[in-house]
Order: sequence, then C-alpha cells, then structure tokens
Amino acid sequence: MGDPLKSVRRAGLAGLILILSTSPAVRAEGARTAPALWGHGVKTCSAYLATVPPTEAPTELASEDFHRYRQWLAGLVSGLNLAVGRDVLKGAELDAAMSRIAAICKDNPEDDFFNASLRLVRSLGQLKAD
Repeated sequence: MGDPLKSVRRAGLAGLILILSTSPAVRAEGARTAPALWGHGVKTCSAYLATVPPTEAPTELASEDFHRYRQWLAGLVSGLNLAVGRDVLKGAELDAAMSRIAAICKDNPEDDFFNASLRLVRSLGQLKAD
C-alpha cells in the first residue's frame, strides 16, 4: 500500500501549481477575471503595514488584526510546505517572514498581502516566478 501522505502531497502540489501558474480565467466575452482569494491575503500592503507593531514591541502585544495576518501566512506557508514537500521559508520563523513581508510592502503599498507573501517565498528560491 502506498504512502497516503505522498498522495496528498501530489494532489496538493498539482492543485497549487494550477493555482499559482495559470493565467487569470477568461470569460466568454473576453474579460479577464482573477481567481478568488480569501481572508487577509486580499488586503492591501498598506492595510497590513498599519497593523505592524513597532520593532521593539513583542509580537504577543501586537493587534488582533496583525495576528490574523500572521495566521493567514501560517496557513499559506503550511499549504505550500505540504504541496512542495519542503520548507518554503527555509527555516525562517514566521515573525521573521512577517518582517520581511513588511519591507516588501513598504516598497509596494498597493500590492496585496498574498502577492507580497509569494514574493518573499520566491526570493528564497522555493517557488518559480510566473
């Protein structure tokens, strides 16, 4: 009997590759639509930056909204890790990833948190860019 986790990884990877590598869907009338994203990933970087605590403040004291971004990122990273079969953050802690995403967002305030998160993972060499 095969390894059930291996089957889940294959299915997850296939779905993830489809989601991350396909172009936006095209409706019959030719207008492009983006795939649906849910949660804090769809919020702008400027909205995320408004929740980032000062550097000297412990993460535990950050706002509830900041912790929602952190949990959203934890879900994304967990899904990617499962799908690709390796640590997409290359051993970095979530708090370090959140800081790096904040830096990415400062340069791209109109971008969304999802794309800033993927930019970080891609910069670590764990996913190919489109």
